[in-house]
Amino acid sequence: MSRNTAPEPSAPPQQRGFLARLTRVTPGDLVRLFFLCVIAGLVLAAFRIDPRRLWVDFFGAIREAWTEFFRIAGDLFSWAVDYFFLGAIIVIPIWIAVRLISSARKPKP
Repeated sequence: MSRNTAPEPSAPPQQRGFLARLTRVTPGDLVRLFFLCVIAGLVLAAFRIDPRRLWVDFFGAIREAWTEFFRIAGDLFSWAVDYFFLGAIIVIPIWIAVRLISSARKPKP
């Protein structure tokens, strides 16, 4: 007579309380937190936000960040328009020539 040797189902894992879940920090969490802090710092540095100024005058620093953002956006728009016209000087005449040549061909029966 053989017995079934399958393991018995284990008891469900004990549920952790709120405080235990809140204070459980793994090394992976710390690494993730470190990289998120570095990325946030890079974004803030791109807008020239000084961390000391942000701590002392939060709303003034945010106002300056928005001003810097709009200045950068305006410069980017100006740059894009300049290069658009520079490219259009070459592309549009070529496009017109190709359209004229393709329109002048006899249609195939």
